[in-house]
Formats: sequence, C-alpha cells, structure tokens
Amino acid sequence: MTQAQPQPQPQAQPRIGVDLVPLSRVRELLDPGIGPVLRRFLSAEELTVSRTPDGAPDQAGIAGRLAAKEAVFKLLGAVGRTVPWQGIEVLRGPGGRPGVRLSGGAAELARSAGLGPIDVSISHDGGFAIAVAAATTSLDQRIPLDQQRIPLNQHTSLDHRL
Repeated sequence: MTQAQPQPQPQAQPRIGVDLVPLSRVRELLDPGIGPVLRRFLSAEELTVSRTPDGAPDQAGIAGRLAAKEAVFKLLGAVGRTVPWQGIEVLRGPGGRPGVRLSGGAAELARSAGLGPIDVSISHDGGFAIAVAAATTSLDQRIPLDQQRIPLNQHTSLDHRL
C-alpha cells in the first residue's frame, strides 16, 4: 500500500497599495461650476458620512476616501482597467475605523486576485490625505509577475480620470 504524499499548503502572500490625494484636488471636485462630479467617485452612503457635524463637506475625509479607493484598486492588480469607483466603498467600521466594502466588478476582481479581507488605514495632514490598503493572497492565486507590471503609459492619476 502506498501512502499519499502530503499536498503543499498554499502560503499567504501580502499585498499592499498606497495612494496620496491633495486636499486641493477635493476643493476642485467640490466646485459647483463643474457639477456633481463626486457622485461618480463616492457612493450615496460615502457622501453621507463625508460631512462635518455642521453638514459641510469634509474635505479631508473625502480625500482620504479617494486615496483609500485608489490604494484598494492597486491591490486588485487590474492593470489597464478603469477604477470601479462605485464598487469600492470606504465606510466607517467599528469605532470609526475605515472599512472596505466591495461589490460588482471590484468584488469579482478581488476574487480573481485571491484576496482575503482588506484592511485600510487613512491619515491626513499638511494638505494631503494618504491611505494604505493591505490584504493577503494565496501564492496559488497570485497574478504572475510579468502581468503585474504597469506600463508607464497606462497609469493615470485621479486628475486625468475626470
């Protein structure tokens, strides 16, 4: 009788994404002369929680959410695709900590990349908001390295996606 060889267990591989958004860019997006542009980037629920106690738009909070969405998108490894803005929601979790909710195409990209739960950290100071997103992926599910490279002509900033 032969014994079955143990199958190697897939190992978790960390992934990280980071993005920086100047608050000046949010001020431009809030300019009434350009229309309701933020509705393309933020869900109704995100817009609701992106208000100060007096009801004004929270520019730092909006910049942080936009940075977090970009950071999460970088985890997805969707080179050359458009950011699924509405499919990546950054909301308040327990204790006010940011949490990520994926839906539609963003959720499918996360499944295809073999991503586990996504954790996000956001900070803002000195006119900028920065966000870091982290998750793990199984080595068996990772996108091959030659497919992860982002050609310089395919990466555009938030400024150029409007």
